[in-house]
Amino acid sequence: MKRLLLGAALAATCTSAMAQSIGVSVAWFDDNFLTSMRQAMEAEAQTQGYDIQFLDAQGDIGRQLSQVQSLAAQGVDAIIINPVDTAATSRMTGEAVLQEIPLVYVNREPEGNDLNKDGVVFVGSDQKVSGEMQMRALAEKLGGEGNVAIMLGELSSGATHQRTEGVKEIAAEYPGIEIVAEQPADYQRTKAIDLMTNWVVGGQEINAIAANNDEMAIGALNAMRQLGISPDDIFVGGIDATRDAIESMQNGEMAVTVFQDPVGQGGGAVKAAIDLAEGREVENITLVPFQLITPETLEEFLANQ
Repeated sequence: MKRLLLGAALAATCTSAMAQSIGVSVAWFDDNFLTSMRQAMEAEAQTQGYDIQFLDAQGDIGRQLSQVQSLAAQGVDAIIINPVDTAATSRMTGEAVLQEIPLVYVNREPEGNDLNKDGVVFVGSDQKVSGEMQMRALAEKLGGEGNVAIMLGELSSGATHQRTEGVKEIAAEYPGIEIVAEQPADYQRTKAIDLMTNWVVGGQEINAIAANNDEMAIGALNAMRQLGISPDDIFVGGIDATRDAIESMQNGEMAVTVFQDPVGQGGGAVKAAIDLAEGREVENITLVPFQLITPETLEEFLANQ
C-alpha cells in the first residue's frame, strides 16, 4: 500500500494551530455498532488530548456534505467520515482536499478514487470477508443443504453489496444450498421484523437467514418468536457482534455473528486522523480483522474482551 505524507505547509499549519480538534460525521447515531465506534473514537481522542465533535447525518447524503463543509469552515485539524453513501463521497473528499484538512473514512470505504488523494485514508474492515465467514458457518449448521434468505442493509452502503457478495460466493460452493430470497431491511431491526413476517406468512420456505448486520438478525428472530418459530428451525446469522447479538446467542437464539471491531475501527480512525494532522505517515488503507463467533466459540471470545 502506498504511504501518504501531507505537505510541509499543512503539517506546519496543523502543528501551530491553537485548537486541536477532530470533526466527525456519522451516517446514523441510532445504530448500535456505530454507537460503539463513536465511543471508541471519543476515548481515543481524549487519550491523545484532542477535542472531538460528532454530527449525525441521519442517513442523508446532502446533510452529510453540509456537515463536512461546516467542519472545514470551522478549521478543525482533521475530519472523519462514516459515509451515508459510499458511491457519493467525491464532493466531501474534494472539500477536505481543497481546505487541506486530513480526511479519514471509517467503517465504510469510498467506492471512487478518494483514497488516491493526498491526505485521504480509510480505516475499516474487508466487508466481503464477514459475509464469507457468516455463510460458511451457516452452511455448516445446515449440513450443506437448505434454503437461505438474505436480509440486505442499505443499498447505498458498499458494505451491503460486499457482505452479500461474500455470502453468495460461499453459498455457491454448496450444491444443496439455494438463495431463495434477498430484500433490504436497511440495517434496521423493525424493518427486519416486517420483512421476516412477510416471508413466513407468504409461505417462503426458509432454513437460514443471512442478515447483513445484527440488528436485522435480531429483527428476524423477534418475528420468529412472534410467529412461534424456534431458532432451531431457522438458523439466523448476523454481523457485528453487538451486545444485543451476544445476549441473543447466550439465550440460544442467534446462531452466528461476526465480530466487527468498533474499537479497532473507531480508535484507529482517530489515530490516523491525528497522525495525518501532525504530519506523520499513514497507510492509505488500514484493515481491522473480523472474527467469527458461534455458540461454540462464544466463551473464548468473551474471555478475551
